[in-house]
Amino acid sequence: MITAVNRPAALHIDVAAIRENTVNAKKHLKPGQKLFCVVKANAYGHGAVALAPVMEEAGADGFCVAMLDEGLELRRAQVVKPILVLGLQPAAEAALAAANDISLPVSSLEWLKEAEQVLRKEGLQLKIHLAIDSGMGRIGFSEDEDFKRVNDYLKDNDAFFVEGMFTHFASADSADHAYFDYQVKRFKHLQSLLTVKPKWIHVDNTAASLFEKDIDSDLVRFGIGLYGLNPSSAPGSADLEPAFELKPAMSFVSELTYVKQIHKGYGVGYGSTHIAEGDEWIGTVPVGYADGWIRKFQGFKVKVGDVYCPIVGRVCMDQFMVLLPKEMPAGTKVELISKDPAAPNSLRKAADWLDTIHYEVACLFNDRLARVYDNK
Repeated sequence: MITAVNRPAALHIDVAAIRENTVNAKKHLKPGQKLFCVVKANAYGHGAVALAPVMEEAGADGFCVAMLDEGLELRRAQVVKPILVLGLQPAAEAALAAANDISLPVSSLEWLKEAEQVLRKEGLQLKIHLAIDSGMGRIGFSEDEDFKRVNDYLKDNDAFFVEGMFTHFASADSADHAYFDYQVKRFKHLQSLLTVKPKWIHVDNTAASLFEKDIDSDLVRFGIGLYGLNPSSAPGSADLEPAFELKPAMSFVSELTYVKQIHKGYGVGYGSTHIAEGDEWIGTVPVGYADGWIRKFQGFKVKVGDVYCPIVGRVCMDQFMVLLPKEMPAGTKVELISKDPAAPNSLRKAADWLDTIHYEVACLFNDRLARVYDNK
């Protein structure tokens, strides 16, 4: 996908905010803990290649990604610190991961057997992390006998280096601790069955760290908080108070490319979902659902100049329209998303409008949108 650098629309990323969040996350670690910055999904839409070096300088000890290709992208960008893939990869890719010093998760004995054949053929050793399903229902070992067999298989097996054992919490961002405690209990039980000795045992994510859950973890996989966003944010609920201030880094700006007056009875957009009740001024913004600004944003208010204006008509693939209070000149700045968490068009407010979480909104913004890195 081509990045539209000649269009008046861009995501602005406050690098100083990313740096400060990373420094504070590092300071908040318990003695001896490592900070692994999660930069999957293009750093939650913020730009992984651009921001990984910033995080390294601010204290990152390693990085987490979702898939092997994301790790390879970081290696091509000269990132040399440890990289852990969090999602399962085909066993056939074990040699590629090993050759690039990228660690992979393991969730079955069958995978290990297939990967070993690939690794021995290439004379390589793969760093692995044993994934535990303690209650997320996603990936990982959950049955005692399966886990014991894998430990037996890995004993004295030089095709693998057992770098870690980990799980992921389903509700570390909740004020209710019951299910969190249940997952901790299940994880500790499987940990008690270990006969191999991982370098790192890790369970802490952003929420567990920020909300100071009492659990041992050799490293913290710190994600959404790096971008200044509260992991407890969900529609219809109040945010939990984080251990330190989070500074949002993303804003989304464009401008009016066209302004015209319409009259009573005129429709706006596909399906004419907005019909003018009288003379109205309509402005056009060159952003649409092909950029990740989806159709459900119809009705949401963006800031045009100093005024918050509703989106009228359906959002188109490449453009959307706003109802202006008066005639305004083409070229007037439009702020779709503000990095001010209190603004009516903050990422959290946009997520509330869509009845989702800000993680999803940030990840919707694709590579067609230029990214501008401010305050370096």
